[in-house]
Amino acid sequence: MTQFFNNIEPNVIDDEILQKAIEEKCPEDLGDIARKESINVKVVTEIQFSFKNILQIANLWPLENLTKLQLDNNVIEKIEGLESLVHLVWLDLSFNNIEVIEGLDTLVKLQDLSLHNNRISTIEHMDTLQELQIFSIGKNNLTFLEDVIYLRRLKSLQTLNLSGNPFCSEEHYRLFVVAHLPSLVYLDFKLVRNSTVRFLHSLLGKSGSSILQSLCFVALGAGSLQKSGSQKHTAAFVEYLNGPFLFDSLHEEDGEATKLVSLPGVEELLQAYPSWFVSVCESLYNYGLEEYEKREAEVSKFYKRFHEILAVNQEESKRIISAFESRNERRLDELYQDRSGEIADSKRAQGKEEIQQLWDALMTLEALVSNDLEELLQDFKRSIDVIASTFTENIQGIYPFHTFSLTMFCTFSQCRDLENQHFEKVMEIVQATLKKITLFELEEDFPDDLRPLFEDKTTVVNIISVSHSIRLRKIDKRESDMLSNTYQW
Repeated sequence: MTQFFNNIEPNVIDDEILQKAIEEKCPEDLGDIARKESINVKVVTEIQFSFKNILQIANLWPLENLTKLQLDNNVIEKIEGLESLVHLVWLDLSFNNIEVIEGLDTLVKLQDLSLHNNRISTIEHMDTLQELQIFSIGKNNLTFLEDVIYLRRLKSLQTLNLSGNPFCSEEHYRLFVVAHLPSLVYLDFKLVRNSTVRFLHSLLGKSGSSILQSLCFVALGAGSLQKSGSQKHTAAFVEYLNGPFLFDSLHEEDGEATKLVSLPGVEELLQAYPSWFVSVCESLYNYGLEEYEKREAEVSKFYKRFHEILAVNQEESKRIISAFESRNERRLDELYQDRSGEIADSKRAQGKEEIQQLWDALMTLEALVSNDLEELLQDFKRSIDVIASTFTENIQGIYPFHTFSLTMFCTFSQCRDLENQHFEKVMEIVQATLKKITLFELEEDFPDDLRPLFEDKTTVVNIISVSHSIRLRKIDKRESDMLSNTYQW
């Protein structure tokens, strides 16, 4: 509602605004008392500040018995000043400019909360709202569907509105929400049908974890694979491996060690070392992209089969229901014509029996689709486990690659080996230089900026060793990041 207030000075809730709101909301006689005494009345339980162009919530602490508070259609940017309203049951902060959910910790009795039409991007800081039953956070900036899982901790939540957020356009949005919040009765102003809940419950595997939740995560994983450019590199866990980026980062903190480049013999080493190192990184990069394509293919295959199972189930369900309707349409006509007597009783009994048969047939279909989905999910997990384990073993160098083009240089162990070899060769040159200094055989054209480093053997050795250790840690960190991302996928 900000556009309506562009030319109006924003307000803070002060004594005057508070007093006027009490007078408007309270019964006439109580309002008269408030006007005469010019004080806030503790018996006030409801108050409204809608369309007041309020920017900041303040001065509500005297209303200690307030149970209902309306602050909608203002320009509020931060939830604050509500700590003392511990009896609040109903709070409306819709149509404001709020970006973060905060300041609600003491409102433990809150049952109905509206944050509709704000600028919120994350669902958070609601752990204490265990009595919350109705929550509206539609038309905000929620983009990650996984954030909905946070609401599982609100055990009393029955009505939820998320409509109008970016993640609502995702294909399995409603299914995902209902799967993770099974106690919901209404979602986005629509009744969560008992048949949907019953279907979700039928998908509980032997281990007790919900198959459907896993399927939804697979769906989200599939979406994450639809990337291009740098996003694709991130999804493949190979960002910054297609070039000298990792090598360059190893030398960012060399400090005094950079001076050793001018040491005779070191420059020649640096002509070969970077190219070998970059070659290993590029091999890792190409291998990571190949594995990414394999994962993408597995997810696509999974999704195709997933839709096939549901489609077959839906068609068979429609066929059974259609046949039932055709048979019973005639029976209903006959019952209408003959409402009493033995024939009518017999037809009613037949109708009840057919309803039971319909129920049994649909429940059998539901059990079959549950089994098919469980089997599909287990097959998918096995395939992904094989792909992931092979990938992690190869990048660590536990087993050799099976592709000839990737056999020689494509593990982080190779990166470490190259760095160790370079360190040893540099150390040999340094030791030889130190020996020349001891024997007074150092060349006259020895670089002046290196002489202070070689005044003390311990100094130069420590400089090289520390630089080497930092480089190895960076290689280890990059390997650890790739492994961690693979395990989390």
